[in-house]
Amino acid sequence: MEEFNIVLAGVGGQGILLAAEILGTAAIRERSNVQVSEIHGMAQRGGAVISNVRIGEKVLSPTVMEGQADVLLGFEPVETVRNLRFASEKTVVIMNEEKITPIELIAKQMNYPSMKDITRKICRFTKKIIVLDAAKLAKEAGNILTENIVLIGALAATGKLPIKNESITETLRELIPTKHLDTNVKAFKLGYENVKKGKAKA
Repeated sequence: MEEFNIVLAGVGGQGILLAAEILGTAAIRERSNVQVSEIHGMAQRGGAVISNVRIGEKVLSPTVMEGQADVLLGFEPVETVRNLRFASEKTVVIMNEEKITPIELIAKQMNYPSMKDITRKICRFTKKIIVLDAAKLAKEAGNILTENIVLIGALAATGKLPIKNESITETLRELIPTKHLDTNVKAFKLGYENVKKGKAKA
């Protein structure tokens, strides 16, 4: 495979950096060439965070160019829309529907856009949209903080990710403290099954 580009976008406190580390480490486990970007934006809780994961033989830099994302993994709806510049008709957008009002909207006293408007904007770039309630699934797994792992499971279920599920599970064992491991593995499975069984909105 020449290259596979993932853009992860959301706000600080959603576990985006850990999700990028898990994907990058799992790719290395399979001896793939991988580059994981620095954070763009501010990583404090509530600030915008973007990370890039690039996998493949031809990947030389960690930065995904505009219009070149194979997957836009949106942890928050408004941040997903803000990063549509990376999307094209080939891009699969996987979006968590949990709304966290960005600091900028609060500062400007602007209303949060409706999910209908958000979906309409995404459709201008791609029709490949998966929307899921990662917060609900994370709570079902046993910990709201596993939303990021739910989203990785959803990504794996698309069949496009060039990493085996077993490699992701092994990476969870490597990176997640033992006391939280079972919850995270369950979160991955719930995200995976939610998309595989067609329960996610597309």
